[in-house]
Amino acid sequence: MELTVAFLEDVDKSSPIEHVSVLLDEQEKHLVGIVPWPDYDYKPDVHFAIAYSNDCFMLKYYVREKAIKASCYKPNEPVHQDSCVEFFIGFGTELEYYNFGFNCIGTCSLGFGRGRENRELLPEKLIRLIKSQARLTQQTNIGHGDISWELTLMLPLDVFYHHSFTSLKGQQCHANFYKCGDELPEPHFLTWHNIECDDPDFHHPEFFGEIKLEA
Repeated sequence: MELTVAFLEDVDKSSPIEHVSVLLDEQEKHLVGIVPWPDYDYKPDVHFAIAYSNDCFMLKYYVREKAIKASCYKPNEPVHQDSCVEFFIGFGTELEYYNFGFNCIGTCSLGFGRGRENRELLPEKLIRLIKSQARLTQQTNIGHGDISWELTLMLPLDVFYHHSFTSLKGQQCHANFYKCGDELPEPHFLTWHNIECDDPDFHHPEFFGEIKLEA
């Protein structure tokens, strides 16, 4: 599976996050809808839009689920236990990759490494460079219906701590996009690109999809 990411020429990391949110609403929406593990069959409605500029990735998630949870407020806390969306990305043929996790209020956990074990949590000062805008967009029959929320993100080049990019143009990328909620009433694990393993585990870069950055 290949995903083409649009280039937004008039945006950079200093652009207002509110403006970026509107621009991403105009981009194609991609479904995070694969449930690789049948024991966890609850399936929230999850889409994302993505674009890039010379100095940042821009990402927006659109989520509708039965319940939400936000217990993590500090960088690198276990946001996967909350209502969480994730973005894993690697570059070129490197085995290492970055994993970004965000709960529904924008708290971020950011790691780097080759696999699930021994990942390096990156410094809080880098995480604080990420711009985010979280919005609760709809509540219907709380306790019986769905809650909708959106999260817009701007990931500047600076957060790719182990790389010295001057521009994203020309970079070869592979990535995956996820939704989880380990400690929600109905735990769930959704992915954009399918993963083939026995138990829920997003740390399988061999199943990342190809990301093409539009010129």
